Amino acid sequence: MSRLATRFNQLQSQQRKALVSYVMAGDPHPEVTVPLLHRMVEAGVDVIELGLPFSDPMADGPVIALAAERALAGGTNTLDALAMVKTFRQKDQETPVVLMGYLNPAEVIGYEKFIAQAAESGVDGILLVDLPPEEAGEFNQVLKRHGLDQIFLLAPTSTDERIQHVIQQASGFIYYVSLKGVTGAATLDTAEAAARIAKIKTQTSIPVGAGFGISDAQSAKAMGAVADAVIVGSALVKPFSTLPPEQAADQTVNKIKELRAALDE
Repeated sequence: MSRLATRFNQLQSQQRKALVSYVMAGDPHPEVTVPLLHRMVEAGVDVIELGLPFSDPMADGPVIALAAERALAGGTNTLDALAMVKTFRQKDQETPVVLMGYLNPAEVIGYEKFIAQAAESGVDGILLVDLPPEEAGEFNQVLKRHGLDQIFLLAPTSTDERIQHVIQQASGFIYYVSLKGVTGAATLDTAEAAARIAKIKTQTSIPVGAGFGISDAQSAKAMGAVADAVIVGSALVKPFSTLPPEQAADQTVNKIKELRAALDE
């Protein structure tokens, strides 16, 4: 059984919801990331979503786009991010790690090499934002050969046909984009998102996580009432845009503790 399946089964048996927390690999420099990942887990994170820095992050708002710029300026690339996962695994063999990025770097490296190295590093799943399920067959086959999960996005605008495509191919969990817009947007309608997630959950047993627009205890608790996981990104990355890395990490960890407490109430 995969780490993701194991973790979601554990949480379900405890009647708890997963906290999935995003961090940009190498932001603001490579030495920050691995210690931060360990602190995030200690603070209550169940699944790590590790961003792969990319120069054209079309689905990301300014907070994460600037984090990618900082990481690239600091010298971090996709293979460096995989090396960070491998280092993280020296102390943590249990916490699932999902890569979130874009198709171009995977194509440049080559699907087989990229996925084989990801698996060898200890990655559990991959979400490529701009790889639609209708075109993901080849990538999915390579993932399956290496035992990795493919995470797909669904959105408020997803058609019934798209939902079925995702349900048929996805594993690990399904990432529901809970608003129309980019990461970090502040127009979350929790009632509408909850209704759509509930509909998806009637069609599949794969866990459904909600992300985009979740930034505080209130929104996390509201989405956690219906979703299997709450995914938080921009609110955790934002401190690194204005504070020294040590202070930013402290703020990120405190935010995680706040979100964890809200989900466990």
